[in-house]
Amino acid sequence: MNPSKTILITGCSTGIGYATAIELKNRGYNVIATARKQDDVSHLQQQGFTAIQLDLADSNSIQQAVNLAVQLTAGKIDALFNNGAFGQPGAVEDLTRDVLRFQFETNLFGTHELTNLIIPLMRKQGHGRIIYNSSILGLVAMPYRGAYNASKFALEGLADTLRLELYGTNIHISLIEPGPILSDFRKNAFALYKKNIDPTHSYHNQTYKIMEVRLQKEGAAAPFTLPAFAVTQKVIHALEAKHPKMRYYVTFPTYLFAVLKRILPMSWLDALLKKVQ
Repeated sequence: MNPSKTILITGCSTGIGYATAIELKNRGYNVIATARKQDDVSHLQQQGFTAIQLDLADSNSIQQAVNLAVQLTAGKIDALFNNGAFGQPGAVEDLTRDVLRFQFETNLFGTHELTNLIIPLMRKQGHGRIIYNSSILGLVAMPYRGAYNASKFALEGLADTLRLELYGTNIHISLIEPGPILSDFRKNAFALYKKNIDPTHSYHNQTYKIMEVRLQKEGAAAPFTLPAFAVTQKVIHALEAKHPKMRYYVTFPTYLFAVLKRILPMSWLDALLKKVQ
């Protein structure tokens, strides 16, 4: 893929989205960086990015952002990196309907709406790359991550189906599945945990105490944690390879569990996953 192409990236305030926006800009891409908060948009603009406010939980925000992106690019968007997402911790039985819905509004519904608005532009120009940032938790389920697990499993189902439906259009679909990455993900997750979960009256109270320690830990909280640039490298391959991969694993745990899921009986895999807190 020619590095002079235009890419729209969601969730660029920090972490993977920010690191990817910087690297692609340095490689000559025309990067449209989006963020949910206006303060983050202003910060990106100060760094020389074409930045747009886009809240994936708000349909009006998505439509306004796409309209502006179309104006800025004369309707030519070569690639979309669906990166924006968050994780709501908590036991499944402690998740209210509204909390689960909000997890899906950003991680699935907003991403789906944005993608559907971009596809017609790619059909018109005859090519495109759509990259989804999924997770190891789109491959295997881990306890106390049910809302995030469910959103990523659903995202992978949509992406796989879309890939089949776009066969022959020269619009390529890729999924990236990172394991632990250094970012603000845990900090943001802890804030949502405090807001939406009541550990005092939960059957899982003692487990939550252990989880709180992990969520508040500075730096890497799990073995084999990699910097955000590890994901960026996979994005670059998905953008520039003649035949991009359908899936890209990032970090050793993702490779490991992808193999174990294929070879182990489900009861054995469950025994391993139950140990994760």
